[in-house]
Amino acid sequence: MRTERWYARRAEPLSAADEDQLFRLIQEAAGLAPFEPAQLSRLLRRYPRASGQFAKDQIVAAYRRFCAEGRLDFDREILRRLQMKPVRTVSGVATVTVLTKPFPCPGECIFCPTDARMPKSYLADEPGAIRAEYHHFDPYETTASRLRALENIGHATDKVELLILGGTWSYYPRDYQEWFIQRCFDALNGVDSRALEEAQRRNETAARRNVGLAIETRPDYVDADEVRRLRRYGVTKVQLGAQSLDDRILDLNRRGHTVAQTRQAVRLLRAAGFKLHLHWMPNLLGATPASDQADYERLWSDPGLRPDELKIYPCALVREAALADWYEQGAYRPYSDDELIELLAACKLRTPRYVRLNRIIRDIPAGHMVAGSTASNLREVVQRRLAAQGQACQCIRCREVRDRGAAGPWRLASNTYATSAGDEHFLSFNTAGDRLGGFLRLLLPAAGATAETGLDELRGAAVVREVHVYGPVVRLGEAGQAADAGPGRAQHVGLGGRLLAEAEAIARRAGYGRLAVIAAVGTREYYRRHGFAVDGLYMLKPLASS
Repeated sequence: MRTERWYARRAEPLSAADEDQLFRLIQEAAGLAPFEPAQLSRLLRRYPRASGQFAKDQIVAAYRRFCAEGRLDFDREILRRLQMKPVRTVSGVATVTVLTKPFPCPGECIFCPTDARMPKSYLADEPGAIRAEYHHFDPYETTASRLRALENIGHATDKVELLILGGTWSYYPRDYQEWFIQRCFDALNGVDSRALEEAQRRNETAARRNVGLAIETRPDYVDADEVRRLRRYGVTKVQLGAQSLDDRILDLNRRGHTVAQTRQAVRLLRAAGFKLHLHWMPNLLGATPASDQADYERLWSDPGLRPDELKIYPCALVREAALADWYEQGAYRPYSDDELIELLAACKLRTPRYVRLNRIIRDIPAGHMVAGSTASNLREVVQRRLAAQGQACQCIRCREVRDRGAAGPWRLASNTYATSAGDEHFLSFNTAGDRLGGFLRLLLPAAGATAETGLDELRGAAVVREVHVYGPVVRLGEAGQAADAGPGRAQHVGLGGRLLAEAEAIARRAGYGRLAVIAAVGTREYYRRHGFAVDGLYMLKPLASS
């Protein structure tokens, strides 16, 4: 009901007086120099609509309408001022999260909440879950509505990363998996298809292109067959619930897999080119702050791990999980805020520069918590703690240019590290102030690693696993339009091509005859322009001998 009332309020028509208020609000916002995001909230209170406060998407829609009518001249900087949550696309892509339907999970984890209305581990009043339930877990409707919402608040949706969440993806029926992804592509394309392959072909040149597709699953459900199936779906990133790197802790919490299985899954996925995103949970049953800190070190010291991205999810003691019984019996103690902040600060300082820390807390609605921290701004608190100590996290998320307006010249840096699947080369372009403009992950496979995947198209090839250029989204086709892109923007200024050229040179010197890339469906045209062609489930480019 709450969601339905929210949609109903947005649908109320605007009166002439409302339109006049909006025009005055936008004019004042345009004239402010300098402009701070908090000023928009003050303007919303100063210029209310007749029935309450304007929604920020209504401001964006009004600005576009006023420009189309000739009452205002379009200025992308003004649009950015009026955007709601500019962080949504500040990393270079628009992320659209789609939740799968409620379905059993093979795991019996004592920390995992159970809500019959949701896929395993999700709660019905989390924002993404609310949207999914409102749309009856329909992938087309959920994707389409999220795209509309982003556009309504001023964001470009030309380049979309699909993030499919919910339980254990690999445990769902295969016909459901294929249908689900096909319908997500249909929503991006704006037209229905008869089969997944048709939807993918359409998306190669669609107005809204899929530039990344992620699913989440368990390490014990990853084998060569699963790897090939994920590639056929168009998946480029896999989120694995590692949770702990201590078999004793995994067993105590009834996780149902071993550290060895996590290592094997990581090796297979890395050799197949997937981007690796692990979940790690401190404060599980049997852990201590000291043991968690040692566990975190294993993520980076063990060549069998070393993921590209990480979500830190401190164990949340919720009433819907079996762990609450252990707490009531006195066998489990949540960390205090001080303990958690100190641990997270230590973890951030030990995170390598080639890693992106996407999250360091899961935002569980406070009403579900039995005990433990309910702070949803722990990242900010930890950052302040580090800054007070004169220290800073060096992870990708903390260094990316985002909306800081960093300017070149861009300096090429290279970081090489060993993994069980081969040697990784993390190539990046940084500013003089060490802001990250873009990067590329290149794998030079170890002997036998590629063969384990069963992917014949990768034999004898070095593998580009990721190319990412940061900064606010610049629309497709706007390359070179500096006035629109804004000062210091990293997108569409050639960084991606220069990174690919450097990867080719490294692979050629290492003796590889081909370079493969795990291209998302919507990036195929980009890679074609750089000499790659589709070969099976990948795109490949022959390397001329030096």
